[in-house]
Amino acid sequence: MNVRAAAANVLFQVVDKGQSLSHALPAAQRTIRPRDHALLQEICYGALRYLPRLESIANELMDNPLKGKKRVFHHLILVGIYQLSFMRIPSHAAVGETVEATKTLRGPSLRGLINAVLRNYLRNQEELDEIAVSHNAGKYGHPSWILKMLQESYPQQWESIIEANNSKAPMWLRVNRQHHTRDEYVELLKNEDIEFTVHSEAADAIKLAAPCDVSKLPGFEKGWVSVQDAAAQLAINYLTPKEGELILDCCAAPGGKTAHILEHTEDTEVVALDSDAKRLDRVYDNLDRLHLKADVICGDARYPQEWWQGEQFDRILLDAPCSATGVIRRHPDIKWLRRATDIEALADLQREIIDAMWQQLKPGGTMVYATCSITPQENALQVKAFLERTADATLLGSDPEQPGRQILPGDEDMDGFYYAVLEKAGKA
Repeated sequence: MNVRAAAANVLFQVVDKGQSLSHALPAAQRTIRPRDHALLQEICYGALRYLPRLESIANELMDNPLKGKKRVFHHLILVGIYQLSFMRIPSHAAVGETVEATKTLRGPSLRGLINAVLRNYLRNQEELDEIAVSHNAGKYGHPSWILKMLQESYPQQWESIIEANNSKAPMWLRVNRQHHTRDEYVELLKNEDIEFTVHSEAADAIKLAAPCDVSKLPGFEKGWVSVQDAAAQLAINYLTPKEGELILDCCAAPGGKTAHILEHTEDTEVVALDSDAKRLDRVYDNLDRLHLKADVICGDARYPQEWWQGEQFDRILLDAPCSATGVIRRHPDIKWLRRATDIEALADLQREIIDAMWQQLKPGGTMVYATCSITPQENALQVKAFLERTADATLLGSDPEQPGRQILPGDEDMDGFYYAVLEKAGKA
């Protein structure tokens, strides 16, 4: 399939049909040549980052919007505008290949329209670009509800958060200390002339100067290293697992934190729980590549009696279902798939899970509540409310009035993440 046609289909599936990019993009990649996968990804990610700006330009250039069965061609126009605005592809090639995509999409009658729109944009690009950023949606590339939340919650940092959200995410590695120390692994990277920096706090984290195919990483297939953001790797710092403990990784898929716990311990029994059976396939895949073993269970964290009849856990890592507003730079579709009303529903779900999981924690045990969100309702306010209603819970390492640690997108080039450490009263 023509790459631009594939990109238009992906945007149509995400923006109009509400499908996640992580589902739509791999499906589209299977229809094109492997050598074009990176180009397709660049177009789709970029167009979703700057969607309001592209929409504004398209609206200025068209007298009547494309509707119904023609909607995919509207997204093809956005694909063309994105290439002309943000990519180094020669303009004649970007226009020509985008117009050619009308054949693949079975709309040859729209060939002339799309050619005219894109060439009109080239003639009036400066003026149209100014119009596109004259409103907040186009200027900041975020829906109004997220923009408002950021401005109210982070009055000093909201602009830097938006800048981070609209940037390309770096590639972070997690060294498997069962095989190498980080110092040892960086020597292997040096031997391959792969440039990197290390994280000051996440002891296993390495950031590559430029993303690369995992096949180029020394020992990736042998399980020497994994891809995981440094903020997610900090979970191990807060959980502090010990030898021989029974540990639950709740909402574990795709399994990065489960693996990290196992990489740090010996003779530890780790239970990896998730309610999505399909996502658990990735947990199995990760464990297999790393040669690690965990007890993988499909079940609803709100109803532990349905899937667990064993002892209470020494430690629980609760990586709660959330809005994922901290990882927008990795998943730009979140901006357009999430709604303001989702936050309250997610907070309700989180409350149910944390209460249920607390009953599965031993007296004297530790629970780490974590999300990849930056909304206060899902994080500090959630933990504060839990502490108020839970007599045997104590917050460790932070102020009960502002509980936990909120990492914002871009902090040390990390994703947005939240951690709070809770201890249960009594003796283990």
